[in-house]
Amino acid sequence: MDNLLDNASIVDVKIDDSIKESYLDYSMSVIIGRALPDAKDGLKPVHRRILYAMSELGLSSRVAYKKSARIVGDVIGKYHPHGDTAVYDALVRMAQDFSMRLELVDGQGNFGSIDGDNAAAMRYTEARMTQASEEILRDIDKDTVDFVPNYDDTLREPDVLPSRVPNLLVNGSSGIAVGMATSIPPHRIDEIIDALVYVIDNPEASLEELMTFVQGPDFPTGGIIYGKQGILDAYRTGRGRIKVRAKVHIEKTKTKDVIVIDEVPYQTNKARLVEQISELAKDKIIEGISEVRDESDREGIRVVIELKKEAMSEIVLNHLYKSTTMESTFGIILLAIHNKEPKIFTLFELLNLFISHRKTIVIRRTIFELEKAKARAHILEGLKIALDHIEEVIKLIRASKDAEEAKIGLIEKFGLSELQSKAILEMRLQRLTGLERDKIEQEYNELLALIERLNAILKSEEELKQIIKTELLEIKDKFSTDRKTQIEEDYDAIDIEDLIPNESVVVTMSHRGYVKRVQLKTYEKQNRGGKGKISGNTHDDDFIESFFVANTHDTIMFITDKGQLYWLKVYKIPEAGRTAIGKAVVNLINLQQDEKIKATITTTDFNEDKSLVFFTKNGIVKRTNLSEYSNIRSVGVRAINLDDGDELVTAKIINKDVKELFIATYQGMCIRFGIDDIREIGRVSRGVMGIRFKANEDFVIGATTITSDTDKLLTVSEKGIGKQTLAGAYRLQSRGGKGVIVMKLTPKTGKLVSVVNVDDDNMDLMVLTTSGKMIRIAIEAIKEAGRNTIGVKIIDVAGEKVAYVSRCPKENAEEEGVEGEDGLDLE
Repeated sequence: MDNLLDNASIVDVKIDDSIKESYLDYSMSVIIGRALPDAKDGLKPVHRRILYAMSELGLSSRVAYKKSARIVGDVIGKYHPHGDTAVYDALVRMAQDFSMRLELVDGQGNFGSIDGDNAAAMRYTEARMTQASEEILRDIDKDTVDFVPNYDDTLREPDVLPSRVPNLLVNGSSGIAVGMATSIPPHRIDEIIDALVYVIDNPEASLEELMTFVQGPDFPTGGIIYGKQGILDAYRTGRGRIKVRAKVHIEKTKTKDVIVIDEVPYQTNKARLVEQISELAKDKIIEGISEVRDESDREGIRVVIELKKEAMSEIVLNHLYKSTTMESTFGIILLAIHNKEPKIFTLFELLNLFISHRKTIVIRRTIFELEKAKARAHILEGLKIALDHIEEVIKLIRASKDAEEAKIGLIEKFGLSELQSKAILEMRLQRLTGLERDKIEQEYNELLALIERLNAILKSEEELKQIIKTELLEIKDKFSTDRKTQIEEDYDAIDIEDLIPNESVVVTMSHRGYVKRVQLKTYEKQNRGGKGKISGNTHDDDFIESFFVANTHDTIMFITDKGQLYWLKVYKIPEAGRTAIGKAVVNLINLQQDEKIKATITTTDFNEDKSLVFFTKNGIVKRTNLSEYSNIRSVGVRAINLDDGDELVTAKIINKDVKELFIATYQGMCIRFGIDDIREIGRVSRGVMGIRFKANEDFVIGATTITSDTDKLLTVSEKGIGKQTLAGAYRLQSRGGKGVIVMKLTPKTGKLVSVVNVDDDNMDLMVLTTSGKMIRIAIEAIKEAGRNTIGVKIIDVAGEKVAYVSRCPKENAEEEGVEGEDGLDLE
């Protein structure tokens, strides 16, 4: 061994240089020879070798299938020095209609599924070429492409395929190389070819012009692309991101909605998606799903998601998009190999490259056919000379000792070439007949015309372009398909409210935080003193604490006793029956465990001409511009800073019509002061004193706004006693005073519980008790009384207490129930 080392040639190298050089060689091998497609034919080396091997085996689309194992064996034995699994996986993918926009392999047997099932072993499946792959290989035998030695230098393989099909854009490609990756989406072949034809006629075409033909990617699995900006970015720069959503439709049954998935995003595993939805429903991460089942068959995808009765399909669908692969992001990177170098291309560059490739192919094919035609014409010229001097030719041949002497004699006597004299010697005697002589003459004339046409092609750029366009349009006619993927405007600009009818509803909330919305027409109007109607069942230790009337498109602001504000659309509250318990509000907004909702405010916008006024239990009042609450976070925002021991009572929206504020207390006191007494301050401020209490045990129970002295203020006590009083009856004071009596309280009335501005002829009154009874009565039926009076009974509480009072719109339609003399609903 020592002697061997002594005689060896040893070269000192730096290890970092050696590693760098080796890694670069490896990187380029992966980039060029394995992971990235060629920009001309859109194929990686393994795909190109598979198609060429199938062509060499004669596996056209018109012959019988052959075992996949035979094809794989030929590929790895002749051209691709890698594992059989890699080759077979590539072959399988080219046969999958959910992976390829235009399949290149016609497979017979189990070639996998969109559920992620693997293909059967290669010994069980069979394959052959499709018509599309035949077009990719067409004219390969006419010296249209360069051939290079295979891995062991025993055979030759094409460096690129002629490809009449713009395969790179039609089928797309994905691959990860060293330090780079490609992700080219598939497209509709009709659109790509139309764009190619346009670029041929308009070499300086703009992207905007190209986009009139190429709408965007067209995935084999369909789906919906939302937003065009990502497509524009990708086509303009070579990089972009698009959002792809599953295509669904809603089926209505008598009792519930059913979401049906018809198409899934590209490269989404359907079985895994179904499992994912089931797990989210089981773990109650997505509420409202009762059952998920896969009803897909050979006709197409059908995943059925059955919803619960109270669930809204639009809301559940939005949760599914956010939490599952029903929505996915497809990153576009238009990276491909050109002249043995990787490069990111724009759409225009890729189209131009394919046109340039086809131009090269047509030129090389034309030259090949021209040389072939010239060679044949040369032979025919010799045959014509021989036929014109047939007697002399026969005599010369018969006099010759051998074929070589005869050949030389023909060359010398008639001035023929070696090829012509050889053809004469090989000519069969039947060619001497008159008919055959005519055929030779006809063929010769046809060849002369062909040669003239081929020369014209090579001399004319316009003729060359016309041939390319004609062949492209033939491909379009042959493989034309409808678009599978819809392209819609950005879904951020699509409002779910467009799907929700704008109608009035009653929203109720219980003391324990259960909320629901009910159609307003559910409640019938009754006479004063009626027994009411159950507005909702509650748990034994729960009761209806608040309710309000709103439209489904309105925004609800929930303000808690801690001064935190949350945002929610009315339509996102589950609709339920009149007697249903409802849904816990903590499942709709991110309430903390120790928070309790004390005020709910509805608004249609967050304009700066409005403000919010907050009223606390200790008499503090704060006013802030409404626009400061427009960008509500999911965790809520601080609406007001509260003193220790204080809590929020209510809040109101202030517009230009509001002139004054009115605050009422538990002990029957009130104060009226101008809105200008409170200036607008910041969102997280404390506020100022609104009313001072005479009694130690007094506190604020409610507040409202006043637009004029003629406004009617309705006050209601615990025992169901109420009255209407003109706002002008209450003396206007300065903010921070002790106020005046609002209602004369007695044991018969109980303490004061609510104050409401009822100066609207189009409104009725809703009153709720602590057990959940609700009565709807006409406001005009309630007696108007002075400031320091008791009032009249407006609801029979029967040992209970009034919990809440609110206005609601009058019902124009006829009442559904029949009312008795005492106001009881007899329905």
